Amino acid sequence: MTGFVYVLGSQTAQGYRTYVGWTLDLERRLVEHNAGIGAKSTRGRVWCLIYAERLPTRIEAMRREWDLKRDRTLRRRLAQSAQGNDHPM
Repeated sequence: MTGFVYVLGSQTAQGYRTYVGWTLDLERRLVEHNAGIGAKSTRGRVWCLIYAERLPTRIEAMRREWDLKRDRTLRRRLAQSAQGNDHPM
């Protein structure tokens, strides 16, 4: 079963924030995050998808999520790129 790893971005009063997660249904998961059903750290913010990868299995998506959560340089570059574009915040 195909899995996805994703990075969300949100503009806050404290600056631009990112969140990394994995899912089997990318569209549903973004809706959940924006509805306050997602992870506790994502509640109360409006999120947009700034990066996603499709992986062959959910296990590979979970492993890639672990890598992305620790890759601060990539997350910072994604955040800077998203802020330069017209993403809904």
